[in-house]
Amino acid sequence: MSWKEIWIAFKAVFIKEVLRFSRIWIQTILPPAITMSLYFIIFGNLIGRAIGKMGGFQYIDYIVPGLIMMSVITNSYSNVVSSFFSAKMHGNVQELLISPTPNIIILLGFVAGGVARGLGVGAVVTVVALFFTDLNIQHPIMTLLVVILTSFLFSTAGFINAIYAKSFDAVNIVPIFILTPLTYLGGVFYSVNMLPPFWRDVSLFNPILYMVNGFRYGILGISDITPTATFTLLFVFIGLLFSVAIFLLSRGIGLRD
Repeated sequence: MSWKEIWIAFKAVFIKEVLRFSRIWIQTILPPAITMSLYFIIFGNLIGRAIGKMGGFQYIDYIVPGLIMMSVITNSYSNVVSSFFSAKMHGNVQELLISPTPNIIILLGFVAGGVARGLGVGAVVTVVALFFTDLNIQHPIMTLLVVILTSFLFSTAGFINAIYAKSFDAVNIVPIFILTPLTYLGGVFYSVNMLPPFWRDVSLFNPILYMVNGFRYGILGISDITPTATFTLLFVFIGLLFSVAIFLLSRGIGLRD
């Protein structure tokens, strides 16, 4: 395929993915905005008043970056895992596999769609947050890089989950039993420096902790994790998961059964 044909193929997959979640925005975009509004009201305004300050900031200011990142992670992941699994179950993937479209373009198209939804929901949640607090972004470039890389990472993870999933129940296993606990224990609502030394060390094995703190550093300028550690983890995990996804796609594992 020529570069022009490759670009057309990528756009076709990407636009299909964007249209898929944008047409049902009441199910894909609105619920996260409502859920995060409740978090802001309950944890930010009500409980936050009793907690006071954390890390030198009002509690609601402290948790806003984590809540935005939480919405980006969950929506990036769920968009790709549901979309690719549905395509696999309906046989649409077979049409892509027998076409001259390179596997990497198929993967990038689905992942880009997940990134689009993740960033879109993140933007909506950010707007909602402005009704409860002021956001003064300290490091705009780092903020943007962390959120894009995180969305890319979890979109790729969702793709791998969709390849292995044999049923809709299997699609939900990872988000429910792995992704949600790691997110809530990833420093969204608290600083890991508050934990006893043992549990703080255990928390350092949670990759979401690095992403949440990297994003918090971009917005507030404070973090429990160094920015270097955040970017190192993101690039390593993206390289690893992207390589695994390409391998699975090229071998047809879980797609030709």
